[in-house]
Amino acid sequence: MRNIFISRTIISLILICFTATSIAQYTNVQISSTGASVSEPSICINPQNPDQLVAGSNLNKYYISEDGGYTWSMNSLSSPQYGVWGDPVIIVDTAGDFYFFHLSNPAVGNWIDRIVCQKYNWEQSTWSDGTYMGLNGTKAQDKEWAVVDSATNTIHVTWTQFDEYGTSNPNKFSNIHYSKSTDAGETWSEAVQINEVSGNCVDSDETTEGAVPTMGPDGEIYVAWSGPEGIVFDKSIDGGNTWLDEDIFINSQPGGWDYNISGIYRANGLPITCCDISNSPNRGTIYVNWTDQRNGEDDTDVWLAKSTDGGNTWSDAIRVNDDHIGNQQFFSWMTIDQKTGELLFVFYDRRHYDDTQTDVYMARSSDGGETFENIRISDSPFLPNSNVFFGDYTNITAYNGIVRPIWARADGMNMSIWTAIVDPTTGFNEPLIVAPISLEQNYPNPFTESTYLAYKVRRTSAVTLKVRDIYGRTIATLINNEFMSPGKYTERFESEKYDLPSGVYYYTLHVGNFSEKQKMILLD
Repeated sequence: MRNIFISRTIISLILICFTATSIAQYTNVQISSTGASVSEPSICINPQNPDQLVAGSNLNKYYISEDGGYTWSMNSLSSPQYGVWGDPVIIVDTAGDFYFFHLSNPAVGNWIDRIVCQKYNWEQSTWSDGTYMGLNGTKAQDKEWAVVDSATNTIHVTWTQFDEYGTSNPNKFSNIHYSKSTDAGETWSEAVQINEVSGNCVDSDETTEGAVPTMGPDGEIYVAWSGPEGIVFDKSIDGGNTWLDEDIFINSQPGGWDYNISGIYRANGLPITCCDISNSPNRGTIYVNWTDQRNGEDDTDVWLAKSTDGGNTWSDAIRVNDDHIGNQQFFSWMTIDQKTGELLFVFYDRRHYDDTQTDVYMARSSDGGETFENIRISDSPFLPNSNVFFGDYTNITAYNGIVRPIWARADGMNMSIWTAIVDPTTGFNEPLIVAPISLEQNYPNPFTESTYLAYKVRRTSAVTLKVRDIYGRTIATLINNEFMSPGKYTERFESEKYDLPSGVYYYTLHVGNFSEKQKMILLD
């Protein structure tokens, strides 16, 4: 017998504290299956409906969640005409439409000869065949990123063009290119070069890479990148029509942007550019986040520089990670919650280990990058294998206190993509997490013949409820992957149906990768 109780006031937040070396942790959700090919994840939340998230990973995987990131579907993206070849970038426009940008491998043409954009149709659950930008003969188009102007819905894209990818020929160059679409990705402007100083084509320190554009509060387009001049900055104040005549120096990158991390196939410290367009006291401040080894090859750090005058002048480098010296932090990404103005970072971290065990950390700043809180968000460390391609970046998305970082986890040869459920908090050490379920203690307990198991479902979900013995063997499956609406439910468990001896038993409630367990005692 199942009873349903739906209260008038639904409690939607529960306090879950995980303690590990005095550090709180958040619920981790595996997004992808486990394999050797997933890496370079990108994720985006829909501000109009924060339950909608879309993510992507190499080479051609996309993931969709419609319950705030608790459960995900996984599929493969295809573009018969242009091909799909990694570097996934997911954005959402002002209409709530998601876009997947990636490199190309066309049926007719050359490998990575253009940047491709595909648009998602929610009603049909399909992606468009795609449009493209940047086609320039046999030259390679690589490392793209995109941003949407919230005032005009114009999409702005920047990337690196290689005259010939990977060559050391001194007569071949790399440059930063730009294009835009004013019709929701249907067509793209002719690509233009925006950098002043070209790089080489080796795909290393002297190559111009890492152009991640962002919007200013009055429609400005800001972007920074790494290259032979260190980290430099450019901007357009007329919708991308013109750019600065001279790039502005932000900071050096000692050791270069292409550096080594033990256990990682390859690593880089390419910059990410963000601007606060919220109504916070720091509205208009531009931030650039990167990593480098200025403190030594065994001490990679996460850095931030900021500008309060439209990028004309920049602060000194500010250290984001708050550990002692001599540890490795790498593959940082940054975003700004444009509802609150908080700065949010995600990065890999080895502060607790003397080997290559790796955690995932977040940092946040609520005072414009003056101070930072650091918190470990991964449930457990992983041990990567340097023979497995690990990818080139992490990512993070946020809106109104709802934060979803995304990262690749490497357990030896096995790669997987993960997120953490980080919701409105009073502090990183006291997370309030919106859990999809809540399992109560059975009543009565102890019991003799029957007892009632009560639980709450907070989102429409596929629910499973099982009873197990102390050895983990399933005694009874009371609910088997049934879709249930939000509300409070009770299940009656009758021990005599299963001829059970007295003792300790456990009942577990499952939704996706989330579960809760309680203990009950059966008496003679």
